[in-house]
Amino acid sequence: MIRLLLPLPVVLPLLAAGASILLARKQRWQRMLSVLTLAAVVVLAALLLVEVDRSGPAVVQLGGWVAPVGISLVADRLSALLLLVSSSVLLAVLLYAIGQGVADGRRSTLAVFHPCYLVLGAGIAMAFLTGDLFNLFVAFEVMLVASYVLITLDGGAAQIRAGMTYVVVSLLASVLFVTAIALVYAATGTVNMADAAVRLEDVPEGLRTALGLTLLVVFGIKAAIFPLFSWLPDSYPTAPSPVTAVFAGLLTKVGVYAILRTQTLMFPGDDVAGDVLLVLAVLTMVVGILGALVQDDLRRLLSFTIVSHIGYMLLGLGLASRAGLAGAILYTVHHIVVQTTLFLVAGLVERREGTSSLARSGGLQHVAPLLAVLYLVPALSLAGIPPFSGFLAKLGLIQAGTADGGVLAFIAVGAALVTSLLTLYALFRVWSSVFWGEVAEVVPDADRQDSLDVGTATTPRLMTGAAAVAVAGGLVITVIAGPLYALSDRAADDLVNPSRYVEAVLR
Repeated sequence: MIRLLLPLPVVLPLLAAGASILLARKQRWQRMLSVLTLAAVVVLAALLLVEVDRSGPAVVQLGGWVAPVGISLVADRLSALLLLVSSSVLLAVLLYAIGQGVADGRRSTLAVFHPCYLVLGAGIAMAFLTGDLFNLFVAFEVMLVASYVLITLDGGAAQIRAGMTYVVVSLLASVLFVTAIALVYAATGTVNMADAAVRLEDVPEGLRTALGLTLLVVFGIKAAIFPLFSWLPDSYPTAPSPVTAVFAGLLTKVGVYAILRTQTLMFPGDDVAGDVLLVLAVLTMVVGILGALVQDDLRRLLSFTIVSHIGYMLLGLGLASRAGLAGAILYTVHHIVVQTTLFLVAGLVERREGTSSLARSGGLQHVAPLLAVLYLVPALSLAGIPPFSGFLAKLGLIQAGTADGGVLAFIAVGAALVTSLLTLYALFRVWSSVFWGEVAEVVPDADRQDSLDVGTATTPRLMTGAAAVAVAGGLVITVIAGPLYALSDRAADDLVNPSRYVEAVLR
């Protein structure tokens, strides 16, 4: 049964994308197909997670070619958990996008949006499930092709320029990735990650460290870690709100997942890489949040918080302990949901105010109290205020850091605490500017495209409902934090003991 389920999260969205192109003139059928496909992927991901949590890693060798010759699809606790969370977020954002598109009446835009969105979902699923480096590269390229169309969809000159920045940086990362794959193949004779993990044990330590750091640079660009993040704040704020939301929640986390997978599986116990990760964690947290503090644009401010909070995930990985990795996994799950939610709410704010400028907004709590609540809940969670999920995930990371006892670990813990306080201040600036005070006069930006609700008392119900569902998802993480942390701890144990993964793939 599991052999049938494992390829479906990749295959179904690709088949649906092809069918969606044929249904371009039948918008209702196209929307229904996209929703049903992603809903099916959510169910499949849940079934996979239950199965691998109970029975261990599940592996399918495509085409009947056994590893390491063939293509391996692998699901363990980490990949299945992230697949479930990411597919749920994709579904929520899709509903939000449908609500916005229906309200705006953009038939041509929606006809292109659905196939590209489904291809993006297939690329994300492929990245989580693939068992070899070359197909991970293919997954990144699938995401790049789809994301470039989405990030420039129905856009003007500024949006195209930002999209080009995104593409150029991504292509540079792709060139580096292919080079890194070639170097790994030259050193080990394989691109299968499980097989490479075994063969790298015989590679000289210096070369092994160099290969690990090369892959860290590649995936660091994708994850937007310091100093490789400058493309993100320039690219994300210009895209349509649903696209920005899904990019903010998922694309950088695919990079984080790739770092987690390769560093723990192929380069375990590398002290140099661990120290580098802790230093990068501190710099990513601090520089990212300082960038957020000086922003007047809401979406740029939130884009810098993405960068900043990637540092928390690097902190857990840099500690290289079971507790640190468990905290990193829990924080990744929390951040996917909460950061996506904040961008969805930012889209609603921009739609009501006609601008994302903090200085030109105000008083929304008086005219849109529900919108104020939808912002406040994920903002408090991102800032790490108890009892929300952000506090619980940060607490796990801080406990792991103090238990480590190293100087770099204590510095990273201090940076994490300072970053939390500064995040609270940055998000409070948004609250005081956008929601408190007198109701601001609506002066829409000249380049706004979704201005149908500017100055009105309502927004499309489906958009608001999808944002509310995303907020509820963050609250669910808080409610089930105990079982979710236990699952994250078991996933971390798999990462600390990669032999289980290797045996499942190579047996």
